[in-house]
Amino acid sequence: MDNNNLNKKIIPMTSVSSGKGQFVNKDLYCFPIQIVNVVFIGSPDEKKWVLIDAGMAGSADMIKKEAEEIYGENHPPEAIILTHGHFDHIGALVDLLKVWKVPVYAHLNEMPYLTGKENYPEPDPTVEGGLVAKISWMFPNEGIDLAEQVQPLPDDHSVPGLPDWKWIHTPGHSAGHVSLFREGDRSLISGDAFVNVRQDSLYKVITQEKELTGPPRYLTTDWDAAKQSVLTLADLKPRLAITGHGYPIEGEELTKGLANLARNFDSIARPDYGEYVE
Repeated sequence: MDNNNLNKKIIPMTSVSSGKGQFVNKDLYCFPIQIVNVVFIGSPDEKKWVLIDAGMAGSADMIKKEAEEIYGENHPPEAIILTHGHFDHIGALVDLLKVWKVPVYAHLNEMPYLTGKENYPEPDPTVEGGLVAKISWMFPNEGIDLAEQVQPLPDDHSVPGLPDWKWIHTPGHSAGHVSLFREGDRSLISGDAFVNVRQDSLYKVITQEKELTGPPRYLTTDWDAAKQSVLTLADLKPRLAITGHGYPIEGEELTKGLANLARNFDSIARPDYGEYVE
C-alpha cells in the first residue's frame, strides 16, 4: 500500500466503547478506537510510556490527544510495539510517526508486510461467521513501507522501553503475531491471539458483548498455529488480559474463560469452513 493512501482506507464501523479509555491498573490504559483497542503502558506520574498498536486509519489525532491528556504534551512514547500489522492495528501509524520520531518494533515475520515487500493474505468472506466476516472482502490487506523506522523485536524476547515485559510469539492470526506478558502481576496483552468479542458478528462488534473466543476468523490463516498460541497463553495463567478487540478481562472470568477456550478451541474458535480452514 502507498503510505499516503493509508487514510483512504477508513472503515465506517464503530462500537459503543469507542473513545472510552480506562486504566485497568496503575500503568495499563486500554483505549478503544472504533472496533479495536490500542494500549498505553506507563504510569502518568512518570511520563514515560509505550504505545501498543496504532488503531484504525484516521485515528492519529485521537490517539495523540488521549496520550497528551494522560502524559502531558511533548511526551511521545518511548517506542511503538506492534502485535501485528493488520489494517486495524497500524491504521494511524504513518501519521503518528510524522509527529513522534520514535522506533517501531514488530516480530521478524511481520517485517515483509511493514517494509513494502509483501501484502497480507486476503480476508476470507467465505469463512463461517456473521456479517463482518461476509463484508471482510472490503478490508485492506496491503502492506505498508516503514523502511528504517521499523525493526525486529530483540531475539531475547525483551520489549524495548518495557523492562518488566517479554514478548511471546503467538502466530496463527498472522505469521509474526506477538503477545506481551508481565510476570510480576501476570498482565497480558494478547493482541488478536484471542479476543473478548465475536469479531465476525456485526451486532456483537457494535454492542461489545463479552465473549472470550479465538482470533478474528476472516483474517486468520493458520488455525493449528492459532490453537497452539491460545494453549501457550493459557499456560501463563494471566490474571488480567487486554485483547485486541473487546473489553479488558480479569480474575475468574479470565481464568475460566481462557481455560475453556484452550480446552475447546476447535468447537469455540475454529470455523467449520473457509478458505484457510483445513
